[in-house]
Amino acid sequence: MAKKVSSGRTAKKTSSRRKPANKSAARALTLASLSNLRPPVGSRHRKVRVGRGMGSKLGKTSGSGDKGQKSRRGYSRRRGFEGGQMPLHRRMPKRGFHNPFSVEYSVLNLEELNVFPAGETVTPELLRAHGFVRRSRDRVKILGDGELTTKIAIHAHAFSASAKEKITKAGGTFEVVA
Repeated sequence: MAKKVSSGRTAKKTSSRRKPANKSAARALTLASLSNLRPPVGSRHRKVRVGRGMGSKLGKTSGSGDKGQKSRRGYSRRRGFEGGQMPLHRRMPKRGFHNPFSVEYSVLNLEELNVFPAGETVTPELLRAHGFVRRSRDRVKILGDGELTTKIAIHAHAFSASAKEKITKAGGTFEVVA
């Protein structure tokens, strides 16, 4: 018996939506108006309704599993909680002390200030602008390492005793900034 072979052609489906005859009519269909506003596709999602029967895939236990503390209403575990076991942040030994009242200084030696011309007034803002002090919140302390060769006025938050001596010896002045 011979098999019947189809030619592979199927009936072409015609869309029930009419296509406009010209481009201006097509643009009129796509123009937005209050009657055809829609949110972008994929931007809105339906809320998952849990506990609404076995057919919803989230019925009975509502996706919380069976029994136990985590399946109960209102459950929220605090940060670091390990089921009653001593948490890691309490098991680890603690060391050290952080002084909240400590004052941090950016230190500069006198020999570094020789780049400024004679008669210049060196302030913490000028030192920050020239890159001698990196952190803006730090105070500036001048130490007495090296020799000062130029006569300059230095304003800083603190000075070492040797720095004060060498500045006055070079003919400069120093002033403690509050």
